Amino acid sequence: MVVAINGGRSSDGAYHVSSHAFAKELLESQEEERKEERIGYVAMRNLFTREDIEMHRMEKKTREKIIRESAERIAFSRKKEEFQKKMNADSLTHPPEFMVKPRSYTVWENQTVTFHCTVAGWPKPRVAWYKNNVLIDAKAYPHKYRVESNYNMHSLEIKNCAFEDTAQYRISALNIKGESSAVATVVVKSRFQMSQDPPLPPTTPEYGVTFRTHIMDQFSVSFGREGETMSLGCTVVVYPRVKHYQPEVLWYRNGTSVCPSKWVRMHWSGDRATLTLTHLNKEDEGLYTLRINTKSGFDSYSAYAFVQDADVEVDGVPVAPLDVRCQDANKDYVVVTWKQPAVEGSSAILGYFVDRCEVGSDRWVQCNDTPVKFARFPVTGLVEGRSYVFRVRAINYAGISRPSRISEPVVAMAPAERAYLRSHPSAPWTAHIIVTEEEPTVGVVPGKPSDLAVLEATKSYVVLGWKPPFQRGHEGVMYYVEKCVLGTDSWQRVNTGMPVKSPRFALFDLAEGKAYSFRVRCCNSAGVGEPSDSTEPTTVGDKLDLPAAPGRVVATRNTSTSVVVSWEASQEAKQLVGYYIEVSVVGSGVWKPCNNKPVKVTRFVCHGLNTGDQCVFRVKAVNAAGYSQSSKESDSVEVKAAIGEWDDRKRLTGYMNSHPSHVHSMVTLMSGVTAPPSAPAGFRVVEKVRDIMVVEWDQPKFSGGVEVTGYFLDVRSIKEGKPGQWHEVNTKAVSIRSYKVENLKENVLYQFQVRAVNMAGVSTASKATVAIECKEYTITVPGPPVGLHVTEVRKNSLVLLWEPPEFQGRSNITGYYVDIKEADAGDEAWRGVNEKAVPSKYLKVTGLKGGVSYVFRVCAQNLVGVGHPSQVSAPILAQTRPGTTEIVADVDDNGIISLVFECSEMTAESQFVWSKNYEKITDYSRFTVQTAGGKSRVVFKDLSVEDLGIYSCVVTHTDGVSSSYALDEEGLKHLLDISHQHKFPIIPFASELAVELLDKGRVRFWLQAEKVSANCQVDYVFNNMSLSHGEKYSMHFDKNTGIIEMFMESLELEDEGTFCFHLVDGKATGTSSLVLIGEDFRALQKESEFRRQEWFRKQGPHFVEYLTFKVTPECNVLLTCKVGNMRKDTEIFWSKDEQDIEEEEEKVDFKDEILTLNISKISRKDAGVYQVKLRDDRGKDKSILNLTDQGERQTSGGMVSCANSSTELQVTSTAEGIIIHTSVVFYSEELPIGWLHNKISQSDRVQSGVTEEQLWLKIKEPTEKDKGKYTINIFDGKDGVKRVLDLSGQVWETAYEEFQRLGNSCLLLCPDRARVIGGLPDVVTIQEGKSLNLTGNIWGNPVPEVSWTKNEKQLVADEHYSLKFEAGKFASIAIAAVTTVDSGKYSLVVKNQYGTESGNFTVSVYIPESEEGGRMAPAGGEN
Repeated sequence: MVVAINGGRSSDGAYHVSSHAFAKELLESQEEERKEERIGYVAMRNLFTREDIEMHRMEKKTREKIIRESAERIAFSRKKEEFQKKMNADSLTHPPEFMVKPRSYTVWENQTVTFHCTVAGWPKPRVAWYKNNVLIDAKAYPHKYRVESNYNMHSLEIKNCAFEDTAQYRISALNIKGESSAVATVVVKSRFQMSQDPPLPPTTPEYGVTFRTHIMDQFSVSFGREGETMSLGCTVVVYPRVKHYQPEVLWYRNGTSVCPSKWVRMHWSGDRATLTLTHLNKEDEGLYTLRINTKSGFDSYSAYAFVQDADVEVDGVPVAPLDVRCQDANKDYVVVTWKQPAVEGSSAILGYFVDRCEVGSDRWVQCNDTPVKFARFPVTGLVEGRSYVFRVRAINYAGISRPSRISEPVVAMAPAERAYLRSHPSAPWTAHIIVTEEEPTVGVVPGKPSDLAVLEATKSYVVLGWKPPFQRGHEGVMYYVEKCVLGTDSWQRVNTGMPVKSPRFALFDLAEGKAYSFRVRCCNSAGVGEPSDSTEPTTVGDKLDLPAAPGRVVATRNTSTSVVVSWEASQEAKQLVGYYIEVSVVGSGVWKPCNNKPVKVTRFVCHGLNTGDQCVFRVKAVNAAGYSQSSKESDSVEVKAAIGEWDDRKRLTGYMNSHPSHVHSMVTLMSGVTAPPSAPAGFRVVEKVRDIMVVEWDQPKFSGGVEVTGYFLDVRSIKEGKPGQWHEVNTKAVSIRSYKVENLKENVLYQFQVRAVNMAGVSTASKATVAIECKEYTITVPGPPVGLHVTEVRKNSLVLLWEPPEFQGRSNITGYYVDIKEADAGDEAWRGVNEKAVPSKYLKVTGLKGGVSYVFRVCAQNLVGVGHPSQVSAPILAQTRPGTTEIVADVDDNGIISLVFECSEMTAESQFVWSKNYEKITDYSRFTVQTAGGKSRVVFKDLSVEDLGIYSCVVTHTDGVSSSYALDEEGLKHLLDISHQHKFPIIPFASELAVELLDKGRVRFWLQAEKVSANCQVDYVFNNMSLSHGEKYSMHFDKNTGIIEMFMESLELEDEGTFCFHLVDGKATGTSSLVLIGEDFRALQKESEFRRQEWFRKQGPHFVEYLTFKVTPECNVLLTCKVGNMRKDTEIFWSKDEQDIEEEEEKVDFKDEILTLNISKISRKDAGVYQVKLRDDRGKDKSILNLTDQGERQTSGGMVSCANSSTELQVTSTAEGIIIHTSVVFYSEELPIGWLHNKISQSDRVQSGVTEEQLWLKIKEPTEKDKGKYTINIFDGKDGVKRVLDLSGQVWETAYEEFQRLGNSCLLLCPDRARVIGGLPDVVTIQEGKSLNLTGNIWGNPVPEVSWTKNEKQLVADEHYSLKFEAGKFASIAIAAVTTVDSGKYSLVVKNQYGTESGNFTVSVYIPESEEGGRMAPAGGEN
């Protein structure tokens, strides 16, 4: 079928048929017409005397085709006749006509724009350019305009466009036949103006007045939370007030224009501008700028707005991701990207879920079944032509976050169709479509896709991209994707169900670590085409690494609620998204985010802090792969204002008033300066002429954290040796480090001092100079240099050259100084380029701003000083011309080193002119110059240190085409190394020769070469003897991967030595060796033998995990081991000390390959050597666990468990006293315990013991002395367990009252109980040799039995001790001639049928003073 478009029939009956052949012939004829106009009239006439060439085509002609060809011939004949009439002598002259008109432009500030047009006419017309109907004189303003006319093509270039260049430009063409004009406009936009708003007109007064704007009631740093509403507003005063006049109000976030939407509302009330964010999200965080534009100028204000995360619904879950965007959209495919949140929650983020929703519905569908770790995901399966929005959720172990803000809608369609719709808005179709019946189109099978490549590869997915085939037929094509695992020849189709429409495809469910190749086939209704070329093998895994942790973090004070944090950027971070800053109050251990939207700068102001807090900060980097490790914490900083009371506040205020742009930048950039700079140094006088001194100084060593922006100079006179008062030389800060001090008095001594200023304040004054007399120099200095010119002009650098001055002064010139300033700046803007004089007659000037014009001057210096500057150079525009190339160093395959420079703008007269150190080359003994076409080459014969220097090349008869190459020692060494590598190439190794052990103790020697050819050969050498493939050695060489392997079944003693792999690949060679001797060899051999034995052991029943033990909560010891390769007939034997253990159901168990032996209530009798054996016809194995001595200490974990099972101490009162006790799950004699309370000791009154699982301490007849803390230590073999009871306060009162209550009850019930009612002291101190007599009063019915004890041992009456009991009431003890042996604790114990009681006292015997003097301490106690 052929579709033709018929536009109708003309009045003269000619058919205007729109066909491809007619259009092609018409374009060819027009092109010939243009050529003939340029050549001349004669050639034009002769052109049409040629006979028409008839193109014959072998086609089957239908009736419709004959009609079409006839119409084409008629139309072409009429066109030819009209052109021949025009070429007649009488009609040759004609008025100017614009064949190509200039087009309009909208550009940014400081950009260059060029108008182009083509004018035809005879005689040749003269042209002129106008701006707003004012003639442009390009010769008077060469730095602004450039006009060119070549043949009939004309151009106007406007350089460094500014606001005032916004105008209407007109070109007028005039000859004797008439005049013709064409108009175009230029709109210059500010860098702040990012939206499609109307451009600012030139800065001319409106309504005949000049407006001034002031922004008042400014919004401050703001804080909001997700979901809330935030309003930012300022009051704007425009003076003078004009009725119905409204300035242009613009809002920006981070330099990007903010437009009204469902999230953003803007309002202007006549005097107040308001921006309302109706539903805050983290995407709204940033620096907000309000800009007020009038035609007289603009004013702006900026402040930061922070957006905090909304409260999470479940504690510990992450917060929502942010900034969800759609990229690389196609017919059924789109890549969704996002940024990670600042807070991960209670655990690290495991991944993200991506949801999609079709526009117009509210049904969200999850796109990925498993969380994706990367912050980008390819979504497939979209329906072509439909629009979608996306959102993202984060997940960690605690749960799933809230969804992010939805993305902007994206349409699933091909990029070409989307671009066409944007550039061709829909319009009504007015033509007719005629369908003619032709021969049916034969189906064409599509060809192979091209440029197949892996665009992205992670461990979750791989994304492929390709270009459609050139041969595709008349219908669209779809694609099948196939994969192949490396090492196999089997291709598997991935999308078997449905071919894809987009030339993009994402593959999931690939095996991580495996390598795959991919290819694509096209298909249509005619069939499936041939496969494309396969990709290189791609290993599935994350190709993007996590960023490295940021470097050193420095926190400095800013305001009373903010701190400036700066840090070193992450090293070699790829695809960096930004940084998150976190803050923690010292001692709290809690980290909070300072920003919830990542920032890409390395300096940030953290607001919202509490005044007086000591804070530390840390930073982490983020890219698509995830978060980096947090940086090291900064030093702690106190949150307080940094700017204090300065003596120079007056100067600072004046500086800020005179530099409003700096104040604005301080607010806009949130710079947070911490301190003023240090004092300048190096003050010196440059020139003295009667009443004038020119002085200069060095910059401060410490800038205060930001750039030094100006200097203040003070001067004072010295009369009769007395200095006067300091006076300000300049009330406005100067930006250069020199100053011309005028109106001084000749022959008077002066001193100077200088101060530096930055945005934080003014520095202290520099050290005052020595007294300098103001008088004219009498010694001659050099004259000004001449011949200033530039070369190698780039956007940020150029090379300035000059000639020495004609007059050198009274001494030779020692160097030169270069000054620079912007062409439009005043004389105060001159600044020095080089701090030290350069001896050469050239200097490379760097640090230029692209698009800015500069001028230069040079001063010469001799021993006397610095001479007058040269004439100012012509303005030089810092820009890199399109097509600029640089000199490059080249090393060919033979190792020959050369410098190559290419030029694409050569003319017939152009030549390459080489120089060294910008001096013409006269000696060619070290190199030769070879030039061919547009390429010139300097070929070094024998490169050495003699060739060091700067090599430059200039192409004559061009617009300044030039370049240079600095050959230094490091570059020389690098080139020589490359040359040596090319002459004697070495095969690089990705991995050197290494050894590893495999299963069954086999030994593998291997290395990997980075890249080898198919002809590479390997020689395997051991101790200088070649090895070959055989019984002992087996070799393998994979030339695709470069892996070379050699295998040995085992290592013998004779295998100790040096192994070597020697590679030969053409000229390239490579050798890698491995030395296996001594301890290294023996260790490897031992390990090999062990693995070999292990392999054989595991062929039968064996232990996977050998015997171990653990202690259960019931204080039982459970012996466990894990076994493998078991069968039903495998026998299991348990033994202790080589005695079999009977298999009781409750004691021995075997379940799930786990053998267990339960030892309940372990004690010393369970100590021994435990063993378990496995045996069947395949082999046997055993495992031993030693629980004697060392093994018993290992089982002290059982004691730990028993000790840990003890309860807290409790108090129980009885009639006899108070009991303090605790309980354990199980008590063993091996569990030692101890009670502590002052100097507590065992006695009849205080006793301790164990009853079953209860540990107790009994206090009989408690008194006030028994108050205090009681501690029981249960020693478990390690640290022990301690339980403490404070028996005082309410606990004592309650226990003692209960004891008294029970005791009184007992007395009432048993009044005749035996008791000691008095007569005995607590302590007796007696001299050695004296006699002791004590009597105690007794009560009881019946009469009690009486006994005496010493140190808890009963006493018996003898010659030394006299014991008596009289009248049933008095018991006495007498000791004749006491000695130190009698010291101790004594007790009188009485007992009858109703109870027992004791009376205790202590006896202390001391020795009297000796003859030598001094005194011995009493034995048995204190004196």
